[in-house]
Amino acid sequence: ALFNWLYARHTGGTFLLRIEDTDRERSRDEYTQALLESLAWTGIVPDEPIVVQSERFPLYQQIAADLLASGKAYRCYCSPAELRERLGENAASDEGYVRYDRRCRTAPVHEGVPYAIRFAVPLDRETVVVDDQIRGMVSFPVSEIDDFIIVRSDGTPIYNFVVVVDDAAMGITDIIRAEEHLNNTPRQILLYEACGYQVPRFAHLALILGSDGSKLSKRHGATAVVDYRRDGYLADALCVYLARLGWAHGDQEIFTRDELIQAFSLEGVNK
Repeated sequence: ALFNWLYARHTGGTFLLRIEDTDRERSRDEYTQALLESLAWTGIVPDEPIVVQSERFPLYQQIAADLLASGKAYRCYCSPAELRERLGENAASDEGYVRYDRRCRTAPVHEGVPYAIRFAVPLDRETVVVDDQIRGMVSFPVSEIDDFIIVRSDGTPIYNFVVVVDDAAMGITDIIRAEEHLNNTPRQILLYEACGYQVPRFAHLALILGSDGSKLSKRHGATAVVDYRRDGYLADALCVYLARLGWAHGDQEIFTRDELIQAFSLEGVNK
């Protein structure tokens, strides 16, 4: 959020905030409130009303229907039990990396039968290239990209699909996010193209890691932003510290907020 806000301020752009809560099990109101409280304290506030994905389901349903009608997506009638039996245990889980065998790609419509919606990955190209503003050109073989689900059989849309629809609806031009999303990017690029949307510019930031090299978590002593406020830290001090953790401007260590905005650029971000 800090790097997006600094980039928007430096370039004269607009900083937007979106609550991505389509995963009902992982989305709780207390998480959202803690996030908003943290951003308000640090002065990183959006320039337009906050977009909440769970309030936009009719839009996602319409775009999914358009993709089905154009043949860029298809109904998949395979149940999790069928996928496990045919392709192995991982095939039925979100974390599984077993590629779907495209059995339903040419299947006729079965009225009254529950179905998920899968994106039909184009078979006439070899790679998807991400032009990353921090990492340079990153190429992904299309042969390694699944015909991934965009809407579950219960009607709830998947993250990779809804963020693409929202980016277009919100007029997003630049996305600065964690490197763990880099592997999602080729799928999203294929969806931008299939929907006829402009592909935004991407920049993937290195993660803040614990002393053992794994993602920072509570077991490393990671602290909630609001706890720093409670302990008497200044918001500007925390923002300068975080900015300097992944970005440099010569040897300068201390910045006012205006100096941060003036100096910030993606060229100074370490990959």
